Amino acid sequence: MTDEGGAYKAAGVDIAAGNLAVKLMKAAVEATHGPRVLGGLGSFGGMYDARFLREMDEPILVASTDGVGTKTKVAAALGRYDSVGMDIVNHCIDDILVQGAVPLMFLDYVAASKLDPQMVATIVTGAATACKAAGCALIGGETAEMPGVYAPGEFDLVGTILGVVDRKDLIRGENIRPGDVVLALPSAGLHTNGFSLARRALEGQDLEAPHPDLGGVTLADALLAPHRSYLAEVLALRDAGVPIHGLAHITGGGLIENPPRILPAGVAFRFFEGSWPLPPLFALIQRLGGVSTPEMRQVFNCGVGMLVVVRPSDADAARSVLGRFGDVWTIGAAIERTGPAVEFAG
Repeated sequence: MTDEGGAYKAAGVDIAAGNLAVKLMKAAVEATHGPRVLGGLGSFGGMYDARFLREMDEPILVASTDGVGTKTKVAAALGRYDSVGMDIVNHCIDDILVQGAVPLMFLDYVAASKLDPQMVATIVTGAATACKAAGCALIGGETAEMPGVYAPGEFDLVGTILGVVDRKDLIRGENIRPGDVVLALPSAGLHTNGFSLARRALEGQDLEAPHPDLGGVTLADALLAPHRSYLAEVLALRDAGVPIHGLAHITGGGLIENPPRILPAGVAFRFFEGSWPLPPLFALIQRLGGVSTPEMRQVFNCGVGMLVVVRPSDADAARSVLGRFGDVWTIGAAIERTGPAVEFAG
């Protein structure tokens, strides 16, 4: 007889490593479970008590799936896995938040050529930390070891989220009209987009040395800064009675491709040049990579993580509420569309 899992292990898959990863992450995952979660970690499917939906007039479920992309290559190269789990949760939260949905449950998928139990546990613990902060249950997931599919030392990270919004609170952008004010909330860095270009631009740089262009912060810390969630800000606006006519999460496609996703026909956005500061990390990438300003705006968030569109009469109240969380910038306005959906003006 062979040792337990001997033949499978010889083929490149270590069952014991997967089981150890589950054991290491178990407490963090279960800390996200409230009374609505039925059953524990390890079931074939996660169960969630949805009776509370009866309290809503017209509950609408909103779901999204996304990945961290090639930010995983930076994490793997540095051996730092504590923030990418937070990245994927907060990215997914923001994706459904733009429609007014609050998160209910999250599932993660971690895959690699060879599983390192401590690595997997660190990633999932980061995801659990972000889930707990958002009041979201990490209800399940998958850990896959696939030699021959993933290159040695590489891993992939994907998340799926399910949230809910009452129809009366749904945000779809259909009420945006010319004259509306566009407010912007800062990103925490690149978030989860543009890393292929960023890695090329920064190739050869010492990622772990304090960088003078970043005020002494290392490139490693700047690049791996976790994606910011804007859940608290949006809920604060809702609690304050400030009507939100549109939200745009600035992800892949940057400031060029994301804002039009919420615009009704005949309306465009005009952004004001210089209305927000370009963070040093983006300026460094642009300089070292020889990246044009139009391409920067199409690839990166350029320091803007979320757009909030409100009526001019509500702009002061919105700025007051959002200002409690940090910087908020007035970066543009909705205009009648006569050309591109997004334009920049001095």
